[in-house]
Amino acid sequence: GLDAAGKTTLLYKLKLGEVVTTIPTIFNVETVEYKNISFTVWDVGGQTIIRPLWRHYYVNTQGLIFVVDSNDPERIKEASEELHTLLQEDELKGVAVLVFANKQDLPRAMLVSDIIEALSL
Repeated sequence: GLDAAGKTTLLYKLKLGEVVTTIPTIFNVETVEYKNISFTVWDVGGQTIIRPLWRHYYVNTQGLIFVVDSNDPERIKEASEELHTLLQEDELKGVAVLVFANKQDLPRAMLVSDIIEALSL
């Protein structure tokens, strides 16, 4: 997802079970264990300048979690463009995709149905 969508916060909530304070990310990698399943999560920064590096992480990807900031309607079109660019990559063909509508607890958060429409899903 884009920068400030909450990717790193989500990763550490999964890993540690708690919310941690984060700073803008270039890259994190963690092994997460959940219900007897162990998986490696690559958390890549969403800043515009870093996005071209995403392609280095496509090989052997089995699943993709694309995190959307539900509270940032001004950038939903940009998020949609990035998601659809990812989905056109040959290395990601057939990969399971989860779009995570983050920050739904905030009062101005977009409805999930509006996010689905905006992302053309």
